[in-house]
Amino acid sequence: MLNAKIAGLGHYVPKQVVTNADLEKIIDTTDAWIVERTGIKERRWADVPEESTSFMGAQAAKAALAQAGLQESDVDCVIFATLSSDYFFPGSACVVQNFMEFSGNIPAYDIRIQCSGFVYGLQMADSFIKSGLYKCILLIGAEIQSTSLNKTTAGRDTAVIFGDGAGAAVLIPSENEKEGILATSVHAEGKYAKELWCEGPTPLDKVRMTLESIESGKHFPYMNGRYVFKHAVTRFPEVLKESLEKAGKTVDDLDWFIPHQANLRITEAVGNQLGISPAKVISNIHKYGNTTAASIPIAWSEAVLDGRIKRGDLVGIAAFGAGFTWGSVIVRY
Repeated sequence: MLNAKIAGLGHYVPKQVVTNADLEKIIDTTDAWIVERTGIKERRWADVPEESTSFMGAQAAKAALAQAGLQESDVDCVIFATLSSDYFFPGSACVVQNFMEFSGNIPAYDIRIQCSGFVYGLQMADSFIKSGLYKCILLIGAEIQSTSLNKTTAGRDTAVIFGDGAGAAVLIPSENEKEGILATSVHAEGKYAKELWCEGPTPLDKVRMTLESIESGKHFPYMNGRYVFKHAVTRFPEVLKESLEKAGKTVDDLDWFIPHQANLRITEAVGNQLGISPAKVISNIHKYGNTTAASIPIAWSEAVLDGRIKRGDLVGIAAFGAGFTWGSVIVRY
C-alpha cells in the first residue's frame, strides 16, 4: 500500500507584528499577565484585504511546492483547512486558485474543523493517496483571526491569544512503508460545542445580522478557558498515544512533538504528562499566538527550515480545538 509522504512544507505570516505592549494600549492587560497565562509575547495581524486567508494560503503553498521541487501544475487536489474563509461562500479552497496556476479543474475541498483542521486534513490526504485517487495533494491551513476579535478589555481572554498566518504541506505517494504518514487518529465530541465557539452571524436567526445581534457581541469568539484547558490536557496525550500504538511506536521513539500552538501552558502540561523532553517539543506560540488551523504547519515548516527537523525524523503531531475535536498523526518525515 502507498504511504503519503510529506514532500515539502511552507509557511507565510503577515508582516505586521503586534506585541503585548501594543495590546496594553487598547486593553486593560499587561505583558506579564499575557505571558504568564499563555506564553505569547507577540502575534501577527494581517493587512486586510490584501493579506486575505486565501492569499496567505497561496504564499505558504508556493513555498511548500518550491521545497518539494514541484510545480503548481503538478497539484491534482487542494484541501484547505480554515475557520476564516474570505467569504461565507465559496470556500477558500476554490478562491486560492485565483493565486495559483493549477492545471485543469482540480478538486478543492474546504474543511472547517478549527484548531484540529490540519490534522484532519492530513488524514484525508493520506486516505486519498493510499486509495490512489490523487498523486499530489496540497494541504493548506490558513487563518485570519485578528479581524474577528473583541479588542477591548471585555474580550481580552481571546483577543490576546489569536493571530494570523498560513502553513502548507505537499503530499505525494511513496512505496516505502517506513516513511510518510504511519498512523492517524481523529475524534469529535459535539456536546461541548458551545464551550469554544462563535455564535453568530447564524442562519438560525430569522435575519442573519441585525443591529441587536451585533450589540449582543455574538459575532465575537467565546472560549471557556478553564474548560478547554481541562479537556485539552486530557485529549492531547490520549490521542497521541493512540496513533503511536497504531504505528507500533512509543513516546520514546519520537524525535519531535509538534502540538497545536494553543497555549504554552497546555503544551507544557501535555509534554510533562507524556514524559517528552522540552528539547523535543516544537513551540513558536511566543511569536505567533494561536493561528488555529495554521499553527501546526507553520511550526513544522519553521523547524525544517532552521534545521531542527531532518529527513528520517519521527514526528508526532496532535491538536485539540473547537467542536470539541482532536486528533494526531505520526509521520516519518
